[in-house]
Amino acid sequence: MRWLDHREPMPASLRGAIIALGNFDGFHLGHQAVARVAIDWARAEGRPSIIATFDPHPVRYFKPDVPPFRLTTLEQRQELYLAAGVTGMLVFHFDGELAGTSAEDFVRGLLAERLGVAGVVTGEDFTFGKGRVGNRSMLAALGREAGIASRAVAPVLDGGEPVSSSRVRDALRAGDPQEAARLLTRPFAIRGVVEHGDKRGREIGYPTANLAIESYLRPRYGIYAVTGRVLATGQELKGAANLGTRPQFDPPKELLEPHFFDFSGDLYGQEIEVAFHHFLRPEAKFDTLDALIAQMDRDCAQARQLLGG
Repeated sequence: MRWLDHREPMPASLRGAIIALGNFDGFHLGHQAVARVAIDWARAEGRPSIIATFDPHPVRYFKPDVPPFRLTTLEQRQELYLAAGVTGMLVFHFDGELAGTSAEDFVRGLLAERLGVAGVVTGEDFTFGKGRVGNRSMLAALGREAGIASRAVAPVLDGGEPVSSSRVRDALRAGDPQEAARLLTRPFAIRGVVEHGDKRGREIGYPTANLAIESYLRPRYGIYAVTGRVLATGQELKGAANLGTRPQFDPPKELLEPHFFDFSGDLYGQEIEVAFHHFLRPEAKFDTLDALIAQMDRDCAQARQLLGG
């Protein structure tokens, strides 16, 4: 199923939907609370439910040089949203036209006329329209005029602080994937197509599946206990991965390099997803290859233990 595009007419079967509106990158506990309200509301009224997201992220549009910060791709988001129980995903393509759309036109022209929305659910801090002048009060007022009901959901608190994508990113940057997983309700995962590398891992007895990190947030560089999933087959794998620039080898190249235990198949050209479970240690440069291999032996033994085999 392909996601919906805000620039195209809404299919007749999906007009009258209840839409959860936000960025929802990561789909953490707070996002899930907003989605749950939309889904329950739609079911109670016999309507379709849709989660809407923005791509590129508005921050990326206005500040194109900021370091990568995405927690999920659109494909990952759609899978998460559908698993939560919505009818479909809608993507607002954030470009100059959308950035310049007034709050009034966003509600009347886009939500009401083009998309035929019956109800909107947002977080309490949601903003919209040119210059972000729209807030939940304006959404409620404009919505009433356009025949759109609205509801706002309070933040989910954890330790007295709202659960947010920023907290997830901070945990990953600090090398704490377990805290990130707690807030996300699942491990953070990077998805990509396995590339041919320079075969250094294979030469030392640790073949790896090399992935470019692309637009994902960079977790702390280092060695992780990971699991892998081959998307085409659903095969689940366990392993240890290096995330970083491989200081042992020249030239430096940023990669995610998982080594999967007890696996001898060919993954080149296949799309896999690598989930981060435990941070083992920072990247390091060793005096000899033998010292590196001995440390990799210890890393893999620790990862096996942490992953339960």
